[in-house]
Formats: sequence, structure tokens, C-alpha cells
Amino acid sequence: MTRSITAGLSLAGVGAVAKMGIGAAYAADRPLTPTVYQWIQNFHPAISEVNAKFPGINSQVAPVEGFGIERFVAEAKNNESTWDVYVGQTPFVEMSALVKAGVIEPWDKYIPKDVIDDLLPSIREECTIDGKLYSWPFLLDVIGTGWHSGLTSKAGVADAAPATWDDVLAAAKTIVDKQAAPWGATFDSHGWRSLAPIAHSMSSHVYTPEGLFDFTSEPAIEALKLMKQIMAVANPDVLLEGASDAGVNGTPDEVAFAAQRVGLYFKYFNAPLRMATNWDDPNALHLGPLPKFANGEGSTVFWTTGCALFKHGQNKEKAAEYVKALTYDRQIWKDSIVGTPSGHPGQLPPYKSIYAEWRANKPDWMPDFVTLVRDQLDRAKAISNHLFGLQQFVIGKPIWEAYLKGEEADPKVAMQKVAEAVNAEVKKG
Repeated sequence: MTRSITAGLSLAGVGAVAKMGIGAAYAADRPLTPTVYQWIQNFHPAISEVNAKFPGINSQVAPVEGFGIERFVAEAKNNESTWDVYVGQTPFVEMSALVKAGVIEPWDKYIPKDVIDDLLPSIREECTIDGKLYSWPFLLDVIGTGWHSGLTSKAGVADAAPATWDDVLAAAKTIVDKQAAPWGATFDSHGWRSLAPIAHSMSSHVYTPEGLFDFTSEPAIEALKLMKQIMAVANPDVLLEGASDAGVNGTPDEVAFAAQRVGLYFKYFNAPLRMATNWDDPNALHLGPLPKFANGEGSTVFWTTGCALFKHGQNKEKAAEYVKALTYDRQIWKDSIVGTPSGHPGQLPPYKSIYAEWRANKPDWMPDFVTLVRDQLDRAKAISNHLFGLQQFVIGKPIWEAYLKGEEADPKVAMQKVAEAVNAEVKKG
């Protein structure tokens, strides 16, 4: 490619390349090229309106099904990148791996200082490694509770968020016993969506000094025991993989809640919001904080899905301009919060200034759940960034499920095996 480009330049063009570097020549020749995770485009249609403000933009679907980053890594090994910015990075999932592989670089040289200062502190910390911002945050998700008030009312269960996990188990059993619904409660069996947040509800201090999830800790073991208790009143396929995105989306919990066949639901808030759009009366959806163990800390898990700057990409200043426009766009946030025909993600912004604006002059379209989710962030904790931040849960899932399925009687034994398996993979590098 380099040979063909320089061969087509005049002598003045060759001199220009020599002066400013071949990368800058590419940037001038290639339009801004973001790559966006498919679900983000699906649920946030106003992104196309932002794109229209950048003439010539070449937005593409990201090749990252199931969080796979192989294409990005392969290109980086050749010191190249087809794209300039990746919209879809979740810090604990792949950020450390992308940094380690030399795929992405920090935003610090390109992001305006006023934007840095505008980030909510916990989100800025989540997106930072060694003092450098490697993810420009976009979409905020917090894990909490959703319930179908029609089903809970039919069962005579109080129309309020259960405060403790004991309350959850009692309410779920009542829903089943009163035949208000086939199942009382459900959850997503992927560890970062269930095991980790449930453990956080007892204590968020559940990570090793190296940043791995401490599977042998008391909160982790109690979380696993609780998952087994909930399974007794949950849809029987709760442990199966999802139907889309390499198994991580279209999960059985979503299907059961969308079909109005389960009363209580624990996942990031955008899941019950999206599923309730299928109901006869979406207003029957009520939301609340994640329950906690008696005398527990009452924390939960949050994460942001943001934007990564490719080290070997081009148009870096323009990429920063684009991401700022994207993440501050008020139509995107209204659509996310209110919903559109394409879905109701309910994801919130990462900026202090937007919440301050809404507090000072609350829009007439804004539902109450915005304040709920924002308040939850103050007691939530992100999963620690680590090279195995996501993979540790993938490795552990089939092992801890031996306990959930009754194949292993002792949860401590199951979790010790998980820890050993994860540490063995870490040692392999």
C-alpha cells in the first residue's frame, strides 16, 4: 500500500510525505473511520445524526462478536489499523488486553481538559490505567433490580424493591406458590453480570492485590450459594448461553422476563427496560437498587462502554472531535432514556455537567429511573481492570456451575478450583 501511494504522488507530494510523515499523509487521504459495536448502533439510532455532522465519515460495524478483539490485535502486529476509533470498549472486558497488545493509546493528548474534568470521578478511575485515560466513556450501565408489578401484585408481594436477598427469596417463592408466574426470579448467569454484583452487595473489597476477582473470598462464595437458591425459583434454562453475539446476548433471563413469565429480575437496568417494551403494559416495569445481604455493604457493579483510540489509526484529532460530539449529543441521551422504535437501552451519560443541567431544569420527558441509576453509581464499583478481567469469569463459569447443578456439594471446593484454573491461565501468559 505504501509503495502504491508514493508511486502515485507527484514529486511535490513525495516531498510532502517526507516532511509530514506517511501517517499524516494517510490521515489526509483517508476519511475519519470509526468502528462501532453493532448493538450500540441498533439501540442508539441518533448516532447517524452525529455522523452526518462529519462529512465523508466512513463508519463501520466492529468485528467484535462476543467481545473478540482478534482482528484489532492482528492489525496492530503489522503496525496498522483499518479504523481510527473503536466505539464499544468496556474497560474491564478488553481494555487491559488492548493496551498490552499495543493496539490502543491513551486519549490524554487529544481529549480536551474540560471533558476530562467533567467525567464522574468513579468513571474516570474505571477508564484509567497507570494514570492514563485509555477509554473515553460513553454509555453507563449499573446493575440493579427490575420487577413486573402486575405479577408481584397478583401474588400479593409489596410493590417495592426488595431490600435484602432474603426478601428476594421470600417474594420469589410467593410468586411461584400463588401461581402469579411460572418463575419467581431470574438472573444472567455470566459471572460479571451475576456473581460479581451479588458479591459486591456484601462487599466490594473482593479483588486480589493483582486485580483479579477473589473467587475464594466469603462474598464470592455467598454469592454463589445465593445464585443456587434463586435457581430453585428461576427458569430452568437460566444457565444456558445466549442466542446471539457468541452467547453473551439474547440470554434466557431476557427471554423469560420479556415473556412476562418471571416476577423479579437482576441485571443492568437497560435489560429490563428493553424487555418490558414487549409487554402489554410496559408501565408495569418498576426498578430499584440491587438488594444486599443482611449487614452487607450494599454495593453493586457498574461499567461504561466507551471509545478506544487505535495506536496505528489516523485522524486522531478528528476522532477526539467526533467522540466529544457523540458523547455530549442530547438527542442520543433522550432517545436512550425515553426509548425509540429500535429499543429502550436506558443507558446514561458519564458527565457531571449533563446531570447538573437536568437537576437545574428537569426535562418534561425524563422518567424517575434516571435519578435512581445515577444515585446507584455512587455506591457501585467497577470490576477491576486486569488482563483477565473478563476471561476469569469465562474460565470459571463451567467450574462453579458444577456446584449450581449439584455435581459438587461444597461451594468452597468449587470456587477453589475456579481460582486455581484462573491462576493457571494467568501463569501461561
